[in-house]
Amino acid sequence: MSYGAAPGLQQAVFQHLTGTPALVGVATYDAVPPNATGTFILIGPEEARDQSDKSGAGAEHQLVISVITDATGFLSIKTIAADISDALIGAPLTLVRGQLVSLYFLRASARRIEEGETRRIDLTFRARIQL
Repeated sequence: MSYGAAPGLQQAVFQHLTGTPALVGVATYDAVPPNATGTFILIGPEEARDQSDKSGAGAEHQLVISVITDATGFLSIKTIAADISDALIGAPLTLVRGQLVSLYFLRASARRIEEGETRRIDLTFRARIQL
């Protein structure tokens, strides 16, 4: 098992999301910007597990991508979350280390944070990488 593909996976996801026409105009970050306002995408936490087998080394990465907004209502960010899901499921991402075997949607969680003023949807994806 190696965590060596993690930086390349994040870079490939970032490049794919920022190049997706439906997401033009929505900023993508890997850390919440100071004094953040508006709507943005956050490439967030990740868990990796060994998925090596007799065919070779591999890893499973569970990656969380969030949509955060201070806008009223959930509809606008549900639309963005759906666009993220559509863009990533089965995307032919090229990694600098390893090869992406599959990328699947696992789950989503929508909630209000900061006393209901901010809304957040966390999308969790599973990436299987052959090393």
